[in-house]
Amino acid sequence: MNTRLARTLIAALVAGLFAPVAGAESNAELLKKIEALSAELARLKSQVEASSANAAASQKATEELKQRVVQSEARAVKTEERAIASEERLAKAEEKSTERWLTIGGDYQFRVDRLGGQTKPFTDVTALFGIAEQSLMTEFFRDQATYGPQLFGMMNFAQRMAGVRTYNEALAFRADNAAMVTALRNSYGRAAQVPAYKPENQALYTNRFGLDLHAKATQDVSVSARLVMYKTFGAGDDDAVTNGGSAPYFADRVGVFDGTLGHVPSSSYLNVDRAFATWSNIADQDIWFSVGRRPSTHGAPSNLRLNTPRPGNGGTPSLLVDYAFDGMTVGWAPDIDGLPGAYAKLCYGRGFESGFRSTPGNSLQDTDMLGVAVIPIDTDPLRVWLQWNRGMNIFDAPKMRDTYFGNTMPKANLGDIDWYGAGAMGTLKRVGSGDLNYFADLGMSVTHPNNNVSSQFGFQGLLTGGFFNPEAPRDKTGTAIALGLRYDLPSKTKLGVEYNHGSKNWITFAPAATDMWTSKVGTRGNVYELYLIQELNSKPVSSHLAKAFVRLGLQYYDFQYTGSNNWVGAPVKMSSVNAGTMMATTPLDHAYNAYATFEVKF
Repeated sequence: MNTRLARTLIAALVAGLFAPVAGAESNAELLKKIEALSAELARLKSQVEASSANAAASQKATEELKQRVVQSEARAVKTEERAIASEERLAKAEEKSTERWLTIGGDYQFRVDRLGGQTKPFTDVTALFGIAEQSLMTEFFRDQATYGPQLFGMMNFAQRMAGVRTYNEALAFRADNAAMVTALRNSYGRAAQVPAYKPENQALYTNRFGLDLHAKATQDVSVSARLVMYKTFGAGDDDAVTNGGSAPYFADRVGVFDGTLGHVPSSSYLNVDRAFATWSNIADQDIWFSVGRRPSTHGAPSNLRLNTPRPGNGGTPSLLVDYAFDGMTVGWAPDIDGLPGAYAKLCYGRGFESGFRSTPGNSLQDTDMLGVAVIPIDTDPLRVWLQWNRGMNIFDAPKMRDTYFGNTMPKANLGDIDWYGAGAMGTLKRVGSGDLNYFADLGMSVTHPNNNVSSQFGFQGLLTGGFFNPEAPRDKTGTAIALGLRYDLPSKTKLGVEYNHGSKNWITFAPAATDMWTSKVGTRGNVYELYLIQELNSKPVSSHLAKAFVRLGLQYYDFQYTGSNNWVGAPVKMSSVNAGTMMATTPLDHAYNAYATFEVKF
């Protein structure tokens, strides 16, 4: 009963006291009614007080509930703040974590090669001078009066020969010393002749280990590096591939130098193969700048045979360049609907630093390379490339130590070379039970010799002349083609075939290729290769790119001209080489290389 009802009952009771008494009601009955009404009034007051107490308690409970809600909300806010702070600390920890900014990978390769071939007879000019000097020294101590003038004449001949710089000076020197040259050949030429023989190495074992590092320094700047060790079993030098102690077979396998360090077996030292920094997203555009020791080796399409990923926008076509350069690149990848993945780049590299010039002992120029690459399409099904390179102030020999020719170094700039290339590679899915990969690459070289000749190689120039037989400088053009297929089966078996051809005057810049005899892309003749790759069916652990595989292959070289991979001297048709032909390297007529590798990528 509420307060309003109680008030109504009291009013009714008072009104009843003053109303006329009906009938013959007695006072006793009236008193009973009054007592009953009083009891009812007391009960109503009790209910009113109880209701008021309940209302106060309810209000208090409401206030307490509100207070608990406020406290819970405060605790929730603090909990959320702690969660946000924890997430921020976790994000900062992840940013500092090496897994976020540093990627470590690498590879290991064990390789065994069986090499064999057939040489042509020739006259070893290095041996010729060595035999003549040693013979005259011996005779001098026996009869100084007779052989003294001959010995000093020989020493004077060698000294004046080293001073020849140009084609015209070479002609004059040869005319003035024709008698000496004839005497050398007549007296010692037969002793310096090397008959044809069959070189063979039944088991050449090598180890190669590479460590790759990629660090994200800032949002758009990264640093990449690759360290490589490559050595022969049981040796700490390069004699196994340079024909140590005898005239080497090819110019790119005379010794290890800056452009081949880590790519030709030499020692157990861990050398820096690549180290460069890249700045991307310049001006919020897809433009990048990269500088350092470049990723200019093992480019496309050689990745198919090597079972490695495509080199990306940092690589160069392997038909034209396979050389460890120090240099820089500026690239741009415009967004063109009809040309998916298109990009272009301007590349610069230094092949030789000459040091201080215009000094009494140094007139050499730096050897530099400039290149322009245009890749109109770069997708998984198809990649197309166009390339132009120019090598400027080409040297006659790189710096090498302890070679068959002694310690070599550049002594002449012979001219410039232009290279042009165009190629494509792609994948055809579901051809039979597997995928078919293919490539075709075309190359052209144009030499531009200057008037200089190499005195340390008998007055030969840039693709001109023979030993002691200088040739007037003139441009020469060579061409090359590379074709290949690789069929990938679901069993992770990959079967490949490749063909290379180079013309008489073809010259490339690829001494860092993985081939043991010589870089096959620089061959003046034909090279045929078959290979099989079998990947192990193992789950990757270190990264999604990790894998292990076995590679078996066979190469056959058919050399049609001398001087493959050598820009010093004019090529000679192989069938014309004979015992009287004066040469600095051993002419190899044909050769084979059977190889097997076990490789791990991590």
